[in-house]
Amino acid sequence: MVRGWSLVHRWSSLICTLFLLMLCLTGLPLIFSAEIDRAFDRTAYDPPQAGRAAPSLDRLIAMGRRLHPGQEVISLYADDDAPVITLRMAPSLKAWHERPALEHLLQFDAHSGRLLREGSRSELARRSPTAVLLALHRSLFAGLPGELFLGVMGLLFVVAVVSGVVLYGPFTRKLPFGTLRRHRGARRRWLDRHNLLGIVTTCWALAVGGTGIMNELAVPLFAAWQQSEMQAVLKPYAGMPVPGQDHLVSAQGAVDTAMAALPDTHMLSIAFPDARDGSPWHDIVWLKGSTALTSRLFHPVLVDARTGRLTGIVPMPWSLRALEVSRPLHFGDYGGLPLKILWALLDGVTIIVLGSGLFLWIIKGFRVHRPGASAEAASRPISPEARS
Repeated sequence: MVRGWSLVHRWSSLICTLFLLMLCLTGLPLIFSAEIDRAFDRTAYDPPQAGRAAPSLDRLIAMGRRLHPGQEVISLYADDDAPVITLRMAPSLKAWHERPALEHLLQFDAHSGRLLREGSRSELARRSPTAVLLALHRSLFAGLPGELFLGVMGLLFVVAVVSGVVLYGPFTRKLPFGTLRRHRGARRRWLDRHNLLGIVTTCWALAVGGTGIMNELAVPLFAAWQQSEMQAVLKPYAGMPVPGQDHLVSAQGAVDTAMAALPDTHMLSIAFPDARDGSPWHDIVWLKGSTALTSRLFHPVLVDARTGRLTGIVPMPWSLRALEVSRPLHFGDYGGLPLKILWALLDGVTIIVLGSGLFLWIIKGFRVHRPGASAEAASRPISPEARS
């Protein structure tokens, strides 16, 4: 049994270690991505003023159309970490579906309605120091194939952690917990450190590894939901013509209707009628809660784009709910800066565990394959402690 679990632990660890080291190294600054981006963001945001209402979404849409006459607003969304409302615009829905690169973004101050900046998605992403790290961490710059590949690496990491826990008892049963045998040579010392640090961070490693796997599966899970349950809800409206944007109801009114149906929520985004990627008949308003936990739970609300009446709230399956809740747990976003610091320390410990495991394997291979190693091992007497 021990030999079998040793093989599982060795090979699952070796296959994923280099990728896990990359994920841990890129994940370390990403834990503080909001703080880093704010530190490098030189934008002067207008503070909210008493007696001055925030600009309506309709006003921002009108400003976007004045700046780009004849173009359509595909969707808009609110930033999580800054008072910013972003409009996604394109020459037309048809042109955008054929060439997504035609899309450009306009970002407005949510307090005053002032235009802050505009450009393509990639141009605005370059303003974020952590955007490149996030793309590397999420997909190795390879899109969905990269996300699925890293999901497999995360699964191997979980297997390595579980097998390491199984092996910890047999290999340390005669030693007091936390023993570091400093007199037994460098390899034995590193083995003891590897075992100790690995066992004390087991729960954290399983939590971060498991949530990392779920995050990598986000795109296919959401796509499956859209093709099954979401399409079932929208089936009665299939084939209906998409109205021109001059015939749509107020975007602000659609959001107000959705928020009235779900009190204590805030707008995350609104997608306008789209026969291919949404509903040809509805504004799809995405809301989120106002507390630390409910702000991670999203609610899609269908509002009739011609009348402004509420059509319904689309229920989301437990798998996507679990995914939504797992996202902040992966980067320690639940408890503010103290929890992020703890996450960073545990991430550093995991880097040591991964690095020491790779070091132990390399040293073992060097000792086995160096000239005379077999004869030396055969001639050396085996002590009772070594037998145990």
